[in-house]
Parts: sequence; C-alpha cells; structure tokens
Amino acid sequence: MKKIILFLFVIVTITKSIAQEFSGRVLDSKSGVPLKGVEIKDLNSGEAIKTNKNGNFTFISVAFPLELEFCKTGFLCSFLTVEENQVDMKVYLQKDIDQLSEVIVRSSNIPQEIRKIPASVSLISDNDLQRTDNFNLVQNFNYVPGVFVGQGALNTNKINIRGIGSRAQYSTNRIKAYINGIPLTTAEGELTLDDFDPEYLDRIEIFKGPVSSAFGAGLGGAIGLFTDKQRPEGSSIKAGFNYGSFNSKKIKANFNYVKDSLDLSFYYNQIDSDGYRQNGEYDRISLLGSAGLLNKSGNYWNFFFSFTNLKAYIPSSLNEDDLKTDPEKAAFTWNEAAGYESYDKNIFGISYEHNFSTDLKNQTSVFYNSRDGYEPRPFNILDENRKSFGARAKFNYQTSIFNKISELSFGAETMLEFYETGTFENLYEESAARRSVQGDRLSLNEQNRNYINLFAQLNAEITSKLLLEAGFNFNSTAYDLQDKFVQGDVDQSGDYRFDPVLSPRLGLSFEAFPGKNIYASASHGFSTPTVAETLTPEGLINTDLQTETGWNYEIGFKGNWLSNKLYTEVNLYSIQIRNLLVARRVGQDQYVGVNAGKADHNGIEFSSAYQTYLNDEFQLRLFLNSNFNFFKFDKFVDLGENYSGNTIPGVPEYMISPGVETIFKNLTANVNFQAFGEMALNDGNTGYTDPYELLNLKLNYNWSLNQNLRLQFNFGINNILDEEYAASIVPNAVGFGGSAPRYYYPGNPRNFYTGVIFDFDF
Repeated sequence: MKKIILFLFVIVTITKSIAQEFSGRVLDSKSGVPLKGVEIKDLNSGEAIKTNKNGNFTFISVAFPLELEFCKTGFLCSFLTVEENQVDMKVYLQKDIDQLSEVIVRSSNIPQEIRKIPASVSLISDNDLQRTDNFNLVQNFNYVPGVFVGQGALNTNKINIRGIGSRAQYSTNRIKAYINGIPLTTAEGELTLDDFDPEYLDRIEIFKGPVSSAFGAGLGGAIGLFTDKQRPEGSSIKAGFNYGSFNSKKIKANFNYVKDSLDLSFYYNQIDSDGYRQNGEYDRISLLGSAGLLNKSGNYWNFFFSFTNLKAYIPSSLNEDDLKTDPEKAAFTWNEAAGYESYDKNIFGISYEHNFSTDLKNQTSVFYNSRDGYEPRPFNILDENRKSFGARAKFNYQTSIFNKISELSFGAETMLEFYETGTFENLYEESAARRSVQGDRLSLNEQNRNYINLFAQLNAEITSKLLLEAGFNFNSTAYDLQDKFVQGDVDQSGDYRFDPVLSPRLGLSFEAFPGKNIYASASHGFSTPTVAETLTPEGLINTDLQTETGWNYEIGFKGNWLSNKLYTEVNLYSIQIRNLLVARRVGQDQYVGVNAGKADHNGIEFSSAYQTYLNDEFQLRLFLNSNFNFFKFDKFVDLGENYSGNTIPGVPEYMISPGVETIFKNLTANVNFQAFGEMALNDGNTGYTDPYELLNLKLNYNWSLNQNLRLQFNFGINNILDEEYAASIVPNAVGFGGSAPRYYYPGNPRNFYTGVIFDFDF
C-alpha cells in the first residue's frame, strides 16, 4: 500500500511540473488599456483561448517551456516563449495601423472603417512618425500618395494635396486642419503645422481632394491630428534629447497622470538649429497639454491647449546659379536685412461628448486661437495680430432606413476672426550692422472675417455589401475692412461678402469580395481668397475676387490579400477647378491674387503595406506609395498670355516611395527611398527642376531595464546619397533689376541625427 501511495505521489509531482495552470493579461502597448478578444494559442498543444473584457486569460493545463501566439484584429501578432510560470504576467500588443483595412477613421463626421469609406484617406500612425527624425512634422507627409510638401526650412513648408495649393508662394492654404476636433486653419484659409511636435501625436488622418461637404472651405482636402485619448492608469515621465547636423538640438519632457476617470498630459519641447544655410537660425519653444474627464454618466470632457514661441530667420530662395554653386548662401537682401519671422501662438479648446441615448450622441467644442507676429522683410516689416473665436457642434443619430442600418450626422461650425495687419519701412540699408530697422508706417488695416458652415451626412446600408454616403455643406463667409491709414482719397473700408456656397457629396462603396471594396464618389469643394490674395501691396482690396471652386470625381479599390498580410489601395481621380486663384507678381516678393481661369487635376495614387513574421523574433514590413500627376491648365489667360494646356507649376510629376522596416528583438531598422519627378517653374513652362532621389535610414533600439523603466536610442541618416536638389520652388518668380529669378529652395545635403529617450512609470 505504501508503495502505491509513493508511486501516485511521484506521478502527481511529475504531472504538476509538466502541466500547470498559467494566466496573464494582455494590454495595448501604447495606452495600457486591457484588450478583450485577443486569441491566444498554445503552439505546443494547439489549444486556443480568448481574453475577457479585462484582458485576462487562463490556461488550465500547460507544459513548460511554453510557446504562445497572441493575435487580434487591428494589432500585430506577437509570439512569446515562457520558460517557467510567472506571477502577474503582462503581454503588450502593438496597434497594427499599417494594415489599414480595419482602422476606424476618426476625423469624418461618422467614424467608419477606412476600407468602407468611399474616399481616399491616408493615415500616418505614431509608428510611421518614428521612421523619420523628429525635428519636422510635415516631412512625414511626403510619404503619402497625392501629398507634396515643399520644404524651404524648418519654418518654410508649403503643403499641397493633389496639386491644390502648389501655386501658393510661401505658405499652406486651401486645406482644412484640426487637432482633436479644434480648427487650426484660420478663417481666411491659412494653415501652419510646423509648430506641432510629431512625438506628441498619436495619428494623422489626411482626406484628399475637395471635402467641403464635411469640413467647409477645404478645396485641397482636410488633415486631422490626434493626441492620445487613452493611457494606462498611473503616472509616467518621458524625457529625451536629440542632436543632429547643423547644430540642431531638441529637448523634450512629457508628463502623464491617469487616475480613475481623470487623464492629464503635459508636454514641453524646444528646438534650436543653426540651419544649413546662411541666415537660417531657428528657435522654437512649445508647450502642449490636455485633460480628459469621464463622468459617471459616460460623458466625456476634454481640454486642450498649445503655446508656441518662435523666432526663425529666413534665407529665402535662390537663383539657378546659386543653387548649383553655393546653395548654403541666403538671398542677398534677406541676409543683409537679417530677415526673420517671430510669433507667439496660442490654441485653447474645450469639447464635451454627451450621450443622450445609445442612438443619439453630441459633441460640442468651443475654441480660441491667437497669433501675434512680427516679420522684417527686405521690402518692408510686417506687424500682424490675429484672434479668433469659434464653436463646432455635431449630432450623430443611429437609425434604420428600410430595415437597414443607417447613421445621420448634422451640425454647424462657426468662427469669428479679428485680423490686424500693418507694414513699416525697413531701413536696413542705412544700418552699419546686419539687421532690420523699423521706419515709417506704410499701411494699417483691420479685417474682421466670419464664416458659418452647416453640414449633414448620411451613411446607409443599401444591401449588406453596398454602402451609401451622402452629405452637403452650406457656407457663408463675410468680412469687413477698416483702412486705418488712409492716404489720399483711397479708403477701402467697407463690408464685403462672398457668394454662399453649397457643397454636396455622394459616394458608394461595394464589397465585391470578402475584405475587398471598390468605391466611387463625387464631391464639391471651395476655398475663399486669403487676406494676402485679397489685398494689394498698397493695402487696397480687390472686391472682384470670387471663391475658387472644384468638383472631384474618383473611383478606387481597397483590399486585403494573403490572409490580411498585404493591404493595397489604388484610386483614379479628376478634380476640375473653376475661378482659379493665381498669385500675380507685382514687385520683389510681392503678389496680388486674381481669378484667371480653369484647371484640371487628374492623377493616379497607389499605396500598399505588407508584413510577415520570418520567425518568432524577426518581423519584416514592406511599403510602397506612389502617385502620378497630370495637372494642366484648362483655360488660363493672364495679362494677354495664354497658358491653356500647360503643366501647373509647383508639384512633382510623380512620387515613388518604397520602404523596408525590419524588427529583430529590440532593434528596428527603417530604410526609406523617395523619388520625385520634375516640377514646372512657372505658368509658361519655360523651365523645370531636375528629378531627384532621396535615401534615408533610421535605427531604433528599445531597452527595458525593468517593468517601469525603458530607454530608447535612435540614430539616422537623411539623404544618404548626398543628392543636390530643389526641395521647394517659388512659382512664377521674376528677376528685378537684371537679376535672375529666384525660384529655388535647396534641399539639405547628407545629414545625421541621434537621440535618447527615457521613459519611467511610477
């Protein structure tokens, strides 16, 4: 009997050492939020279970060493080897935003999976933002099909989408942008995204083409920036330092606090750089913060603020000879005047999300923006001040039409903007030192602009596979001008109003095969003239300017292949613009806007992302993004010159960008290639830039010292091949006094950067 008991004891002991209960928890690696429905497979036994609503899982009987696979739609699969049982084991999954088909687009009035939206929407994830250096946010847009950023310096960036905005001189217009739902585009259509630090953002969503039915005055498209909304409970501090070529330095610090329903985040960063070129120094301090509160009723309050202090010198553009022989020099007059721009900018916003019922929800936001700027230029000194107030309210109602699931969204957005602009003489030529000297006043105007957008959108299931999206926007924009520096008999004071604009949209998306959708859409868009286009250099106002309008016709395909390892998207579009606004040059660095004709923007865009696991520790991702542009003037006659049929200047004829990302244990390597076609320099097409190619590399190494302390090291090289190229141009530049026209902004040569990030959880 004793022998039998001893035998059973040995058997039980051996069994327990081989087969044991094993449990753990699966969390989102970015936010720390528990993940429900993660499938966990024991690769040894084949047994599979799923996590509960708290992210917990338990295997009743496993044998060690244990081989586990963790998979969930929208996240990267993860493999884990467990040598022995652990207490309170946590597994973190990374969001798979590169496999786009299941990602929910948050910028649209009705959030929806990207594959099912009958429009071209590109996403830039936080992982994408880590593939480049973190000095300049908008450089990441150049990897997006259909988007091109002309880069003159850290503070001189000009975004165009599908060629719309390419003929702007020095800034971005005709694009709507929001951060956490707060408008960033001014009431007069100007946009600056250079101020935002890429490391503070969670994702960027880019709607391409006229989308006024949802966003208002955005002929080129709309951009949505989002910060983290959910973070793990507790406190954390993240700090980092980066150093790069041209004596570029960046210091950052981020503090997060999450307790129960309260979520706080504060972020500070400072960037200093000498710049590649003469008169190219850059100094920016930014402070951002957000606070979120979820009340007992499930309604959500959110507060956001941003402060930016900038002083950035301006080297300006060069002629062709200087581009090739001395690209580091600044334009002579800008260097002599030590021209620069400086400003303090503030953004405040409060939003409230209220659930009236499970079917009816509302989001209301109120916001305030201000900018106090001072810009000495060789031809004058600009002193400007802008303040704006506004609100946006949106209601979403889920219902059914003919027993099919539908959702209706409707609301309004309004803004009131007060803009004061004045100019002074610049007496830099009378100074012995290299600096600007303010002289007598030349002009002083106050322009108060207001707009209101009324919008509505319906998403309806026609069948289980066919989805309908329809919407419209009604816009009314008016302004009054007060000329406070009247000279002679000319006084431009008065009230002015643009004609109201109705912008409809209709789209269909059909799931032809599982995971594969084809779509077609037609949408209208518009953009009102900016202040710079409205006013002449003498401060006079052109009351004859009309709103620029356009229709976008588009067909496309979005789909998954190879068991969801490969995602592809292709679209063909035609944008037909009327009342084309052009900048006519009337002096050295001075322009006036005119309506001069029609233009056709036709193009093809393609994007794809593929990922696979070569083994448990090695992951491979491949990317390919490209576009081919056929942008022409339809009917365009200006000052007696007929440019009809010519190529529209300021945008490359093509972009092709393949990329490779490899992840081996804690090391991530990114290699990105970009090829850009030639750009026409002017409306007459008398000259073109040369095509160019860029090769970039970035390495990231993550080191977890313990469960609470992590370090990240990075190193990168931009423009490995040391290509000489024009990164941006000034369309239709004209030489004065016998000098050659200054079309070109030279791109940076080969440059390096490195950095370290310290991340600690309390």
